[in-house]
Amino acid sequence: MLAILLVRGLTLPGAWQGVVYYLYPDPSRLADLQVWMEACAQVLFSYGVASGTHITLSSYNKVTNNCYRDSVWLCVLNSCTSLVSGFAVFSALGFMAQKQGIPIDKVVTSGPGLAFIAFPQAVAMMPLPQLWAACFFLMLILLGLDTVFAGLETITSSVIDMFPGQMRRPWRREILLIVFCCFTFLLQITLTTQGGVYQFELIDYFGANGICVLFVSLVQCVAVGWAFGAERICDALEDMMGQRPGVFYSLCWRYITPLICTVCLIGFFLDFQPLTTSDGSVYPNWAYILGLAIAISSVVTIPIFALSKIYFTEGSFRQRLLVLWRPVSDPVGPKTKEEHSLNETEMKSLSAPFPDKL
Repeated sequence: MLAILLVRGLTLPGAWQGVVYYLYPDPSRLADLQVWMEACAQVLFSYGVASGTHITLSSYNKVTNNCYRDSVWLCVLNSCTSLVSGFAVFSALGFMAQKQGIPIDKVVTSGPGLAFIAFPQAVAMMPLPQLWAACFFLMLILLGLDTVFAGLETITSSVIDMFPGQMRRPWRREILLIVFCCFTFLLQITLTTQGGVYQFELIDYFGANGICVLFVSLVQCVAVGWAFGAERICDALEDMMGQRPGVFYSLCWRYITPLICTVCLIGFFLDFQPLTTSDGSVYPNWAYILGLAIAISSVVTIPIFALSKIYFTEGSFRQRLLVLWRPVSDPVGPKTKEEHSLNETEMKSLSAPFPDKL
């Protein structure tokens, strides 16, 4: 569907005006700290980092799966898809700008306004607008469903893994899915009201992007690189693929990525930009309080679970930290094919009552 819109967009008059605008850089923006923070958050959000999706879906792979190859393919395909999407969108916006006789920067917008206002207006000016509008909104629906599937699988798998005795019974998974879907439907139905777009931008700014993703990424880097240990991960990857990762990966897990996330988090508060609506209006002060509450609710579970684990673990405070600061088992998997086969058989027996996941 995206390829169809791309080919159609590039064949429109004025399309290359939009492509040039899309590819032409603005070096002056590199001095803006907010740009770096938004770029970092966008990369994390676009790749699904820190959302738990990759961890959940990778749990279905074999022990000997080449995760390095999968990671490379994920980065390449995601980057190419984003690049192609930009060509498709900006070629249509270039056509729209030429059709109206105005500069292209007057028609370019961001956020929901691009998907539901600017691009549909450009589609309406094309020949056979009904066909291209149907293709565009069908693509949006499929994209949304695909994203929901992965996120829903992550949440349900986490609940099942936390309470295996109660959830690994017939129909428990299905009941959980129904209850969770109904709850989120009622929770988000207000987004369909006349003021829903303002709620959407507020949630997107504080809850689904920016500081929340950066904070969770920082905590995961600390847990992986220091608590679990970069050396243990390298040992596990060497056992899986037969090749040990380079030193650069350990440096990223321990130092580079946490440093980038920390700098971006600090920059968010030092160079805080007021949230504005699509028409340029500034949100009131109480909306910022609500937004910060949404952001805190997204990350507060991390310290709550950490403190609860420390409280319920036996021993002195130092002993509790030492126990909780190490992995529960040896990360290095089985060495022989027979051990691999036995391990996979045991894993299948644990998940036998449930259908295959994504």
